[in-house]
Amino acid sequence: MSEQNSRVDVAIVGGGIAGMACAFHLQEKAASEGKPVAYALLERSDRWGGKLRTERIDGYGDAPFIVEAGPDSFITQKPWGLQLARQLGLESEFLPTNDHKRKTFVLHKGRPAAMPDGVLLIVPTKFTPFALTPLISPWGKLRMGMDLFIPAKKDDSDETLAGFIERRLGREALDKIAEPLLSGIYNAEAEKQSMMATFPRFREMEKQHGSLMRGMLASMRARLTAPKPNGANGSKPMSMFMSLAGGMERLIDALHPRLTGDCRLNTGVQSIARNGEGYRLELSDGGTLDADAIVLAVPTYVAGPLLAEIAPEAAAGLDEIRYVSTGTISFAYKRDELDHPLDGFGVVIPRSENRPINAITWTSTKFDQRAPDGYALLRVFFGGSRSPEMMQRSDEEIEQIARQELKAIMDIDATPLFHRIFRWQNATPQYDVGHLERVAAIEAALPAGLHLTGSPYRGIGIPDCIHQGQQAAEKILDSSD
Repeated sequence: MSEQNSRVDVAIVGGGIAGMACAFHLQEKAASEGKPVAYALLERSDRWGGKLRTERIDGYGDAPFIVEAGPDSFITQKPWGLQLARQLGLESEFLPTNDHKRKTFVLHKGRPAAMPDGVLLIVPTKFTPFALTPLISPWGKLRMGMDLFIPAKKDDSDETLAGFIERRLGREALDKIAEPLLSGIYNAEAEKQSMMATFPRFREMEKQHGSLMRGMLASMRARLTAPKPNGANGSKPMSMFMSLAGGMERLIDALHPRLTGDCRLNTGVQSIARNGEGYRLELSDGGTLDADAIVLAVPTYVAGPLLAEIAPEAAAGLDEIRYVSTGTISFAYKRDELDHPLDGFGVVIPRSENRPINAITWTSTKFDQRAPDGYALLRVFFGGSRSPEMMQRSDEEIEQIARQELKAIMDIDATPLFHRIFRWQNATPQYDVGHLERVAAIEAALPAGLHLTGSPYRGIGIPDCIHQGQQAAEKILDSSD
């Protein structure tokens, strides 16, 4: 510590949303508690925000296209994204999904089939639509109904998502519903994906209610009878997903000017060594930085080598966390050149369909203010564990393949006004079975003053990353008492 051992100097490595949220929470809470804290936020690239990146494209109609490079929204059931956005004064820019248009299609024998009404995530809650859907065979529907009678798992050990779904709902439910919907969120392989690290709520439902269907119905009843916010009887429930009118990068635009610390772009960390009771960071610009505490908000394959000398056991654990690469291509069209009604949020594609793409989002239906009046915006997803070979394709090949898929799946043969391709190499950590135990062992092997945060650990979504950054700040402040 500097200044007569009173001030805590903190180095936060990584300028994505987790690192930025850590810095902001650290400065705000330290100020409110009267604790002297100084921090440096280091980002090796030339921009803040990591995967939160938005491109505004003008020249078509009376408003810009809003094209997201990364996530298009955040879940509202986890409060930390909403809380931070409100703290930054962004509430007037909240943009919910168009839930009155919410409909998901599943590719079935090469054509989109509507997900039956009343299927919440993976669980059917209405009998008639589920009974009539062509997505699941009569035997598959009977097997899903057995969820009401299959005993709950008695221990708390982890299992794969595939194992859990097959155990409770059967193979068809895994193939046609759970794998494209749930594994698609994490770009993961259901046969490796940790249930407890990604969807622990389903295990809680199984334990509490003995059945996913009974658990989902109980959850629906609880939401219907819950008191409305501020006692307003007729207030509309909040959408499950929220974006920002100007795109998700608005969160970064509002957050960065509020940071009062030493914020440096184009500054990577070459090595970390012990320096007395603290640490010394060797920087990519040739300089050094001394710190009492360090937060590594970077991928594990960046954090691991930095910790190899001072925390070899933690570094070895970090090496075990896998990553996959993902990409998207967005297409803009004149609306009257598309015959497709775009009557939903898009199409998810089961792995068994053997397509070179993973999903299609009808962005301008899912959200308002994403395309000018009279235009449409679509987004095609590729890469991940499903189609890793697509990441090796050239931009021209990706455009050609994606347009062929739009024609085959949605009968779209129009020429797009423009397209935008975004690639995220080794950007999505994989939560393989046993992930939480692995993370706990890594954390236990860290020396005092060293903290890990962000998407590789306890949640990949924006609210999770914000929360983990805030938790790292809390640990630093608690240890300064």
